[in-house]
Amino acid sequence: MRLRFWGVRGSTPTPQPENLRYGGNTPCLEFRSDAGSLLIADCGSGLRMLGKSLMKEFAGRPICANILITHFHWDHIQGLPFFVPLYNEANQFHIFSYRPHETTMEQTLGGQMANPYFPVDMTAMRAKRSYTEVATEAFQLDDFRIQPARINHPQGCLCYRIENNGKVIVFATDNEPGDPRGDRTLREISRGADILIYDSQYERPQLEREKKGWGHSTWEEGVNVCLECGVKELILFHHDPDSDDRAIDALQDRARVRFPNTRAAFEVMDITL
Repeated sequence: MRLRFWGVRGSTPTPQPENLRYGGNTPCLEFRSDAGSLLIADCGSGLRMLGKSLMKEFAGRPICANILITHFHWDHIQGLPFFVPLYNEANQFHIFSYRPHETTMEQTLGGQMANPYFPVDMTAMRAKRSYTEVATEAFQLDDFRIQPARINHPQGCLCYRIENNGKVIVFATDNEPGDPRGDRTLREISRGADILIYDSQYERPQLEREKKGWGHSTWEEGVNVCLECGVKELILFHHDPDSDDRAIDALQDRARVRFPNTRAAFEVMDITL
């Protein structure tokens, strides 16, 4: 299984010189299975560059992919209007997430393109699209096995345990520790994973004071989960908009004191398991 990061930033894109090493695009991950299946996780602004890469790679051949969405806050869906493969009728995408409150998944995703927010609506997207609502039951996507689980974030959020050919990556962004059910769920789904990609947006004093209730976590909690659950590697993710490259370096250094096999995610970071 191969993993590439196209967006690692939380909350809002940050195209600034002091963020060049880690990157300023919001969440988007690309997975390739050992059999070559394409799986995309989250559709933040990093999705635009993934789309350009796929168009170059496939060179006119149809693109088929499954897409997992953790939740519907803008930083996790704002790349969809700029994902060029969606405008080609030869392509096909199957989108998975939980059912939003009082609406459908398609209506929620299309809302950001509705008048007066965008010049065209989703009818301009000619690719074949389908939508599946998921809960917490495991399901199969080609040769990927996907286990979703609910974690603690305002308006809801799913994390995903993604398995392929005996390797396991857990994608757990946008989680606030302190909710007993959410804490237990995160540990259950992370047990024995090769990699935990984890929300480390805040420092612990922030989380305890002005950012309490905002739905994010710290590197300390990521380390705790890895140590308690036998996770082999921790990847710090969803970097705060106000954390420049030096600040993220410092977080990574502190995390490595307690859990040496830690690194901070950066754009185009490529991992093969």
